[in-house]
Amino acid sequence: MKQIVCSRLNLKTRRLLLALLPLLMLAPALSIQTAAAQDGYQEPQPRLSPVVIERTMVNDTYMKVVYGQPWMRGRAIFGELVPFDQLWRTGANEGSEIYFQSDVTFGGEHVPAGLYSLFTIPGQFSWTIILNEQLGQWGLRGYDAEHDVARVVSQVTETEEPVEGFTIRFLEAEGDADIQLNIAWERTSVSVPISVN
Repeated sequence: MKQIVCSRLNLKTRRLLLALLPLLMLAPALSIQTAAAQDGYQEPQPRLSPVVIERTMVNDTYMKVVYGQPWMRGRAIFGELVPFDQLWRTGANEGSEIYFQSDVTFGGEHVPAGLYSLFTIPGQFSWTIILNEQLGQWGLRGYDAEHDVARVVSQVTETEEPVEGFTIRFLEAEGDADIQLNIAWERTSVSVPISVN
């Protein structure tokens, strides 16, 4: 009688082992794959050019600009790192974007409420500031002037002190405008007046 019980247990054990055999064969492969994945894992590094968000409210209208902020790091910028008279992404990494909650007049041009890519053509004495309908740009890839909503020329002024980190900000306006968009880096500054319609 004891022998019969043992053979039944052996039969159950055999069936269990046969059922688990594929899993047991996969276990070493899974452990190797897990170890390899851990070896390949890299801790995310902070960006050299962090994302900056500048916000403001003007006459109950929300405005925002988002850009990647490169730094001088001892480099000559305009005319060298950023060539004169060529389209520039206006920052680093993803294309810079600007949002207006309401229609605005941007440097004398009507711009409907919405989100726009922000590009520039830096020059030695003046810049062209461009608002473009195409969003989600990386650098200049895919830029199409057909989608420009506004092109405004602004005169260059020299800053009193060097601006180490590229900066786009909203500043108090001069004249009849409600506010101005200011772009500054190195010793260069350009501004565009903005009025809420």
